[in-house]
Formats: sequence, structure tokens, C-alpha cells
Amino acid sequence: MGRRIVTAARHGRWRMLCILAMGLLVTVVHAHTAMTGAAREVRPGDTPQSVLDAFRRGELASFDPTLLQRFPQKDLGTWVVLQPQPPLVSEERVLSIYPPPMAPVTLFDQAHPSITQSLDDFTASAHGNGRLAYRITEDMPASAPILLRFEPGAMRDSPVTFKLQPWNEYLSDDAHWLVFASACFAVMLAMSLMALCLALMLHDGTFAWYAGYVLCYAMIQAVHTGFLFHPLELTWLAGSASLIGTSAVALSLAFAAMFMARFCELPRYAPLLHTPTLVLAVGMPLVVLLRSCQIPLLEQTAQVLIGPVLMIGTLLLLLAAGMAAIRGARPAWFFLVGWTPLLALTTLSDSQATGSLADVTWLGDACLAAGAFEAIVLSLGLADRALIMRRERDLVQELADIDALTNVLNRRAWTESVAKVLGNSGGQPVALLFLDLDHFKLLNDRQGHAAGDRALTAVADALRHELRPHDLLGRYGGEEFVAMLFGVEQAQAVQVATRLCRRVHRLDIPVNADGLVLSVSIGVAIRVAEDTVESLVERADHAMYRAKLAGRNRARLDEKLEPPMRHSWPRAVDGDRGA
Repeated sequence: MGRRIVTAARHGRWRMLCILAMGLLVTVVHAHTAMTGAAREVRPGDTPQSVLDAFRRGELASFDPTLLQRFPQKDLGTWVVLQPQPPLVSEERVLSIYPPPMAPVTLFDQAHPSITQSLDDFTASAHGNGRLAYRITEDMPASAPILLRFEPGAMRDSPVTFKLQPWNEYLSDDAHWLVFASACFAVMLAMSLMALCLALMLHDGTFAWYAGYVLCYAMIQAVHTGFLFHPLELTWLAGSASLIGTSAVALSLAFAAMFMARFCELPRYAPLLHTPTLVLAVGMPLVVLLRSCQIPLLEQTAQVLIGPVLMIGTLLLLLAAGMAAIRGARPAWFFLVGWTPLLALTTLSDSQATGSLADVTWLGDACLAAGAFEAIVLSLGLADRALIMRRERDLVQELADIDALTNVLNRRAWTESVAKVLGNSGGQPVALLFLDLDHFKLLNDRQGHAAGDRALTAVADALRHELRPHDLLGRYGGEEFVAMLFGVEQAQAVQVATRLCRRVHRLDIPVNADGLVLSVSIGVAIRVAEDTVESLVERADHAMYRAKLAGRNRARLDEKLEPPMRHSWPRAVDGDRGA
């Protein structure tokens, strides 16, 4: 009995799964109405009815509308008949063609006037975003064949697919694609604008070439997907999609060549390929000029040249970037990571024109996403380049500011730093210490300059460790040092100077054999309102000489700050008091 219950339960679950699967299948079939397709070239004297009659007699070549299919757009064009398959539902539907062909496509309807749409058409009532879309009303029988005519065009035939779906579902798909495409174009535009700002700020043309390349690629995708016309509605560009697309392709390669040559440092890492890359960058704009010169022979020549030049140019850039990366160019890896996926997807997409990969219908959208991905990766590479440039600049600046022997600020850097502090100190007190080593010339004469250098280094280390991190210590010249103490009153400054004298004396650096050791004399000056760097240093220097005259190894205040001497009167004796 229990076994029968378990078996019945299992059968019940299987029936439920079958019902759900059938429901899902019906939903999928209903969502994307199945179709068969047939096509033939347009012949003189053809009418819509004669083509439909030929279709019913089986005289048209059949194809699968869900796979990418090329339709010749030369001579008079191509007839295409789409036959909806069961289950059929009488409802408002939308027939969409993806990707949108450059040439116009006309939908013939027996109950309504024919509708002609193109990529740059702005009159259609239900034009799709990223596709051509034709609204089929409910009064058209669900089983009626759909007749289309692909008009002849100047551009190369591009493979397309067809989809017939309910109006609401089409709106949902259209909105999803619009969000996806808008995000990709927004990324590319944002990265380009950021690069242009950095080019102006850093005076580096590499960022400008990058911005031009990304903007041209965005223009290519905007033309191929129709985004330039729908939803942007740039009506003034109508009729120029072919010229814009070709020019953008050529200029994108030229900008990419200039960008890669500087970004990957070809003169340093791939010098043999640097000149061909620059020739490519110059040659592509010439092809654009030929293409837009309005002279038929030159236009045809440019149209023939652009394909081979693009192929050779892309291989050249790939080879140059790979060689630079192998030889140690860090930015070249960013270029390869960002550019190689886009190049691979573009190559696969171009191969579809020959009938390959007919079932891979997402390559067009993948190329758009790859463009946004490349813009982000190359932007990271440019940011990395900017950081490296900044570190190198800071290192050069540091080497220019630091005294090579003592590792403290040199005179120029110290003077500039003190000038900035004095300008921004407000009303806070500032003390300046001028230090001069005692008996240093004697040490040099007796022990040599190497001993003198060691003494200077030891004294500088002692002074740096005794002072605060934000105090400015510099070598003013020879055996002279200067220190600027910020926020220190007069009494504190004298205490610091006295402590420095003791610290240097405790180093016990011998000067001669008689037991004389190196010491330091320090002059202290406190800034007053009218002081400049020069006047402050001059007063501290004078105070230092007073310390020398007083016996060395001591600190003295500026003469103006020394307290006046008190004169003592002779004490009166008792006899005088009595008198």
C-alpha cells in the first residue's frame, strides 16, 4: 500500500513537471512566433501579388529567419517573404530586423499602405532602437505571409535576422536594449571627456589621441546600430550614414595608431615599427579625404583601399603592441587587454558577411560592450601612466631639491619652501636658526675632504633627528645650515638652538690631535611683520657671528632681541649711609 502511494506521488510530480514544461513551451512559442522564410532577387515587372503567388508555388529560395542571412542589395533589390507558423494568435505584433540594414526596407500590407523604413528614417511611427521595426495591426490575419523588399543600397550587404513578437514584449526588449546601448555609449563618452580634460591639464597629447580613438569607435557603433538616428534623432545627419561610418572607421585607426605609438612607447621598445605606425596614422585621413571628395573615381579607389589598409593596419598595431609588451612596456599590456577582445569580436562580426557564424546573433551587441570595456581598460592604463609620470616627476623634483651629500634641502629649495611658509603663516611666530660649524676648515685641512664630508653628513643627521618633522632644515652652503621653526616663540627657539649645540658637540667629531672637537655656533632671529626670507636670514647670520665672537659652541639671539645690559651701582658703605 505504501509503495503504491509513493509511486502515485512520483507520477503526480512528473505530471506536474510536464504541465509546467508544456506551459513554458507554449509561452516561449507565443513570445517568439516561429516563422519560415523565402527570398529571391527583384525582377523587372514584379508586383507584390506576383511574388506572393511565386512563394506559394515554392519558387523562392527558403532560409531560416532566426539565422543571420545576407540579401543582395544590388540591381533592383531582394524580395523576402516570412510565413508565421502555428500556434497563431490574432494580436498586435511587431516585426523587427536586426541588425538594421543601411538600405531601406519596405513592408507590403494588402490592407494598409506600404511602409518603408531605413536606418536614418524619421517618419516611421514605430521605429525600433537598434533595429528596424514594423507594427503589424490586429486586422492582418495571423497566418498571412509578410512581404518585404530590401531596396538597393551603396553600402556592403550586412546579414540580418527577423523576429516576430507581441507588441508588449517588443517594447520590453526595445527598452532593455536602449538601456544597454546607452550605458555603453555613456561609458565611452565619459572616458573620452575625462581623457580630454587630462590632456589639457597634463599637456600630454597621448590622452587626446585616446579620446579621439574612443569617440570614433563610438561613432562607428552609433551608425551601425542606428543609435545616432534613433533615439538621438539627429535628423541633420540623414543620408550621410555611409560617409560617417567609413570616415569614423578610418579615423579611429589613425587615432589608435597615434595613441598606441605614444602610449606603448614604440620609439623605445619597438623602434622598427614606430615609423610604419606613424605612416598608417597619416595615411588613414588621406583615405577619408578621398572618400569624401565627391569625385567618383577617387571615391571608388578609397572604398577599395579601405578594407586592405584596415586589415594591414590592425595587424601592424597588434604586432607593435605585442613586441612592446614583451620588451617591457607596461602600458602595452593595457592596450592588448583592452584592444584584443574588440579586435577578435570585430573580426568574427566581419566574417558573418561571408555566411560564417550565422547562428551567433549577439556579436553586434558584444562589439558595443567590448568598446565600453576597452575604454575602461585603456582609461585605467592612462591613469597608471599618469601616476608613473607623477612619481617620476616627484622623484626628479626631489633630486633637484635635496642636497646630495647631507640629504637635506638645498639652498634654492629651502628658500622657496620658507617663502611659502612665510606667506601662509598668518600671525603665528616663526623662528630662523643660522648654523655654522666651528673649526670645520681646520678639520678639512688636517683630515681631508672625505672626513669633512663625513662630518657634514653626521651633523645633518643629528640636526634632522633633533628637529620636528615639519621644521625646514637646509644646507645653505659649505658648512652652513639653516632651520626654520614654525609656531615657536623666542624662548623656545633659544632652547632648541642650545639643544642643537649640545647635540653636535656630543658627536665628538675630532678636529685635531689636541682634543678639539667639532661644534656649531647658531644665530636666532624671530620674524617681524616686514621681514622677507633674505632679511630674516641676514639677521640670523649676524647673530651667528656674535656667537662666534662670544667663544663658539653657543647660540645668540638677533641683536635687536637681546635684552639690554643692566649696569649695577656701587654699594654704599655704612659711613656713607650715616653721612
